[in-house]
Amino acid sequence: MKDSRDAMIASFISAVENGVELMVVVSDSTSTSKIQPFAERFPERIVNVGIAEQNLVGMAAGLALGGYVVATANASPFLVNRSAEQVRNDVAYTDTNVKMMGLNPGFAYGSLGPTHHSLEDISMMRSLGGVKIYTPIDPEGTAEAVTHVLKSEGPAYIRIDSGLFQNIRRPDGVLRVTAPVRLSEGNDVTILGMGTSSHAVKEAAEILSRAGVHADAWGIPSIRPLRNEELLESIGNTGKVMSVEAHSVHGGLGSLVSEWIADKGIRARLVRLGVPEGLFAPASPRPAIEAAFNLDTDGIVKKVHEFLGASY
Repeated sequence: MKDSRDAMIASFISAVENGVELMVVVSDSTSTSKIQPFAERFPERIVNVGIAEQNLVGMAAGLALGGYVVATANASPFLVNRSAEQVRNDVAYTDTNVKMMGLNPGFAYGSLGPTHHSLEDISMMRSLGGVKIYTPIDPEGTAEAVTHVLKSEGPAYIRIDSGLFQNIRRPDGVLRVTAPVRLSEGNDVTILGMGTSSHAVKEAAEILSRAGVHADAWGIPSIRPLRNEELLESIGNTGKVMSVEAHSVHGGLGSLVSEWIADKGIRARLVRLGVPEGLFAPASPRPAIEAAFNLDTDGIVKKVHEFLGASY
C-alpha cells in the first residue's frame, strides 16, 4: 500500500535528473504535497507563494511562458475552485505549459467537510478545452501520468488521491496513462470506476462473480484523452453500464459515458454512482462518506443487484 503523492515526488526528482527544466509551485501546501524531499534536493526549483492560490496559478503560467515546465502541487478544492479564473484564462485559454496536480480530491479530506471536498474538479476541467485530464488508479499509474505530462506540451490536470492503495497489475506493455484497465470480464453489466474508485469496483466484481453475476469491470485512468474503443464495445455488448466516481454525478465520468451513448447511438441503460443532484458530502470520515453514497464495495454490489433486477 503506497501513497500516490510519493510517486509524484519521485517522478519530479527523476524528471530533473533527466534534464527537464522543472519548477514546482506550492501554496503553503508543503505537507499536502509531501514536497520536502524535492525541496531538499532542488531548493532552487520550488516556489511557495503562501496561501494565495490565484497567485500560484498566475505565477505558474508566468514561469511556463519563461520557458520552464511548471507543476503546481496543492489541494484540489483550492487549486480548481479558488483559482478557476486563473486556470481558465492563464492556463487553458493561453495554452501554457502548466501541469496542475490536484491533490486530496474527492472525499480525501473527510471530516474537514464540504469546503475541503473536491467533487467538481473533473467537471470544471472538462469544460476547459485543451486541458488534458488524468485520473490515475494507483501509485504506479500516478508515476506514469506525471512522467508523461512533464514530457508533453500544453496544460494538464492530474487528480492524485492521497489514500493508500496497492498497484493493480496490467498486461505487460500497456501504458496506464490513457488505456482503461480491465478488472474483470463478464457479459452481465459493464462497471467503470474513475481513478482510485477502481479498487472498490474490482472488489465488487469479485463478490458479484461468486454470486453468479459476471461484470465487465474497468478502471479509468484518464478522461481526456481516453482510449474508449474497448469500453464502447463492452457497453454495446452488455447494454447496461454503471459509472462509479468520488465526484458529483454531473460532469464527471458518468456524464462522459452518457455522451458516448448518445453520440454513438448505443442502446444501453446507465446508472451513475457519485454525489447526487443538489447534495454535498457531509463532514465525516472518508469510508463513511463512500458508504453513504454507495461508492464502497458493498454499495456497488447492492446497486448492481438493484440495476440488474430492474432490467429483467
